Amino acid sequence: MQTIFSGIQPSGTITLGNYIGAMKQFVELQDEFNCYFCIVDEHAITVPQDRLQLRQNTRSLAALYLASGIDPEKATLFIQSEVPAHAQAGWMLQCIAYIGELERMTQFKDKSAGKEAVSAGLLTYPPLMAADILLYSADLVPVGEDQKQHIELTRDLAERFNKKYNDIFTIPEARIPKVGARIMSLQDPTKKMSKSDANQKGFISMLDTPKQIEKKIKSAVTDSEGIVTYDKENKPGISNLLSIYSILANKSIAELEQAYEGKGYGDFKADVAQVVINAVEPIQTRYNELMESSELDEILDRGAEKANLVASKMVKKMENAMGLGRKRR
Repeated sequence: MQTIFSGIQPSGTITLGNYIGAMKQFVELQDEFNCYFCIVDEHAITVPQDRLQLRQNTRSLAALYLASGIDPEKATLFIQSEVPAHAQAGWMLQCIAYIGELERMTQFKDKSAGKEAVSAGLLTYPPLMAADILLYSADLVPVGEDQKQHIELTRDLAERFNKKYNDIFTIPEARIPKVGARIMSLQDPTKKMSKSDANQKGFISMLDTPKQIEKKIKSAVTDSEGIVTYDKENKPGISNLLSIYSILANKSIAELEQAYEGKGYGDFKADVAQVVINAVEPIQTRYNELMESSELDEILDRGAEKANLVASKMVKKMENAMGLGRKRR
């Protein structure tokens, strides 16, 4: 069975885009792969965080993973900072990474643009991301198109380490979903849906109320044609809504185009909103149960224990290969 690793930052409540592009697919993957799902809180602190909010977001994200259908008997769910091997391996990989390749990372350029000062962690976090993946000998890493560059760097660092020290790392590959990998903003359908969007109408949070969802879908930017058809170039707004509807209702785009032939955007948007509400309501119910019980913490404790066993073994291999510490007899 191949191994999959994936991490999500606890920097706010995940969006419908995160759910469709990642979590919904994780539920299917856990039956076919050995899965490690990590809440990467150490990545979150590359930018300023409120400590109480960060802890709340971390626990909330874990609850959403489980509420979305992740089964702790099939997959390992854990918090990054509760497995010290991540920071240890991140430092070792940082020491073989080059400043030039880190400065070329698109996300560093985007997040540092126009800032008077940025943390050193913002520049050097890609080796930590590489460590996250390599510690578990991951074969595949499910990511969106925007993360491909990070997987390429991870592969480069793994190959560099294997060649320079010892051949211990599996070289991972990006697993980019063909459908739903990139759900777009409701207000600017040329940009990816993001929880950091300043315009709250641009994204649907997985904890939004039915009324909020309905309001956001109704105000979604479309066009003046009034024809429900998929055309990503000329009709990005309607195409985005069709993608959401298609994935959540398990209907093809062609079926939906036929169903809404001759109907206006009002009826279509109302139905999209209902499909989204139907998808998130059971998740929210389970989420609230987990947040109020000790079950969530028990699952995270077990996950950290399992992850520590695997990750600490790989760190020892890395230390041995690099000549760190004393040689054990």
